[in-house]
Amino acid sequence: MTETDAMAAAMIAPAPSALTGDAVRLVEVGPRDGLQNEARYPDTATKVELITRLAACGLSAIEVGAFVSPRRVPAMADTAQVVRSLPSLSDISLPVLVPNMTGLEQALSVGCREIAVFVSASEGFSQRNIQCSVRESLVRYQGVIEAARTAGLRVRGYVSCVVRCPYDGDVAPSTVVPVVQWLLEQGCHEVSLGDTIGAATPAHIRALLQACATTLPVQALAGHFHDTYGMAVANVMAALEAGVRVFDTSVAGLGGCPYARGATGNVATENVLYLLHGLGMKTGVDLPRLVQVGDFISRALGRDSASAVGRALMR
Repeated sequence: MTETDAMAAAMIAPAPSALTGDAVRLVEVGPRDGLQNEARYPDTATKVELITRLAACGLSAIEVGAFVSPRRVPAMADTAQVVRSLPSLSDISLPVLVPNMTGLEQALSVGCREIAVFVSASEGFSQRNIQCSVRESLVRYQGVIEAARTAGLRVRGYVSCVVRCPYDGDVAPSTVVPVVQWLLEQGCHEVSLGDTIGAATPAHIRALLQACATTLPVQALAGHFHDTYGMAVANVMAALEAGVRVFDTSVAGLGGCPYARGATGNVATENVLYLLHGLGMKTGVDLPRLVQVGDFISRALGRDSASAVGRALMR
């Protein structure tokens, strides 16, 4: 049996479910959130090829880099060059992460059309990650969001440590909701809820989304789950059942969290696609082709893919 035949044989026909036919959008974060936390990181040409290959798989949103301090995040030092080197991908959302006005100015200088801002739901993580309190970070980002929107950019929000913090311990949903609400009120079109250290279970996700749904539109929320405890796909399922239809995923399970010891990468894009296609949900993404992209970047990094689905389909 050829490799292609093996992939085709592995694509199990979806069983009818209450979710069959629903559309789900994946935000591929491997080129930024994934690569910035790898022990090794590729050169600019490889990053550009990775993004181009991901786009060819049908992904409609790919986070391509971050305008952050090259001293703190050396893997993202070439973001401007990556953006300039990309082929025309006008029909794809290509957000970049910016931490401050300097980052926004850099994004504007290379023609970025969408940015992402990053705040924490926990004080300990905020202090370790961006050296300020949660309240101070909101003040900082208020001007960034306003300036970005004035310039015609779309703004996406991230909230980290929505379930547990490596420094403060458990984080209550009542702490998370006001931060999410603030981001939406400032004009973020979408807010991604990050289980940064991968400690959440489906029960945590259900409780969090139930709390959010009392005052916030669930359709404006995304799930960002790490797989440290192997619960990420189960958490995606819990979020699907709660009405979430956008998820951040990382090809080959790239990444981790430099501020959380032992935290692994975002849930692998291949694993989430296998789940969604098995449920009969629409993604517009070619799974066999994506598996090949995961193999490409894993080889470039000199590591094995962290995606169970990717490894199974490459056998």
